[in-house]
Amino acid sequence: MKSATPATPGKPRLTTSAMIASIASEGQRTKPAPFGHALVELARNRPEVVGLTADLGKYTDLHIFAKQFPDRYYQMGMAEQLLFGAASGLAAEGFMPFATTYAVFASRRAYDFIHQTIAEEDRNVKIACALPGLTSGYGPSHQAAEDLALFRAIPNMTVIDPCDAHEIEQIVPAIAAHKGPVYMRLLRGQVPLVLDEYNYRFELGRASLIRGGQDVLIISSGIMTMRALETAKVLADDKVDAAVLHVPTIKPLDHQAILDEASKPGRLVVVAENHTVIGGLGEAVAALLLRSGIYPAFRQIALPDEFLAAGALPTLHDRYGISTAEIARQIKGWLR
Repeated sequence: MKSATPATPGKPRLTTSAMIASIASEGQRTKPAPFGHALVELARNRPEVVGLTADLGKYTDLHIFAKQFPDRYYQMGMAEQLLFGAASGLAAEGFMPFATTYAVFASRRAYDFIHQTIAEEDRNVKIACALPGLTSGYGPSHQAAEDLALFRAIPNMTVIDPCDAHEIEQIVPAIAAHKGPVYMRLLRGQVPLVLDEYNYRFELGRASLIRGGQDVLIISSGIMTMRALETAKVLADDKVDAAVLHVPTIKPLDHQAILDEASKPGRLVVVAENHTVIGGLGEAVAALLLRSGIYPAFRQIALPDEFLAAGALPTLHDRYGISTAEIARQIKGWLR
């Protein structure tokens, strides 16, 4: 297999396999296919649960559900608009569809079908989409850097960005208990385990302070909470005390938790997200603070407003400032 990037002395060569959606660090604990296994557990006692995909069952971990419940699994082919139209119809008949594809296909190719047939009708469809943000190295065709902005804009839509396998396992039954459409970013395959070390419990619509700190508050979602916790440990070596507020539910936003933490004096507030700087968690938090009359020193770590490059994920995360090393470097620079 050819190297995707030149080798650096002292560092392992990165191969094209580093372009796929694996965000686990070397040696990090992982759990296989948490979404697929959690959906199977949910479906055992919920006969109305069905699974649909557009030719991506293996790549969204829905193949695990298909193996256990073949009569409740629908392979719609490469037809994302049909996928979501059918999901809406099934929901109208009393089923609870979990529809999976890549985030780029849901947020761009089938947006109007989701907007009109699912959200406007307030149908009980759960949309779980892999390759969110910069979790693929295959360029703009596969990088859903703007998905949160698009889905936040849809009325009736709940929007969730999970951090790890532990959280995904809890999100599946939680969104099943919620009546109405949900968009969930999906981490698939070998998914890191992080939040179980902090006795974390997911609650729909709630943010959670994972770690306290006096010098900087990092407000984060998704894989950036994992990176924020890693960054906090790096900063501690330089006597910088960093708090981490995990915000898995992007919509509805937990206003009170954010305001309570951001209003504490003397801390730099940094929003870190695996999403473009436009329309995601950073701008949602900034608008909330401004409307509430709270004006901390504020910075944003996010992907730039541009079409991103193709390449090995570790290289791209460094390039666009969302790796642990780059997050720590930026924060230390702002605190000088």
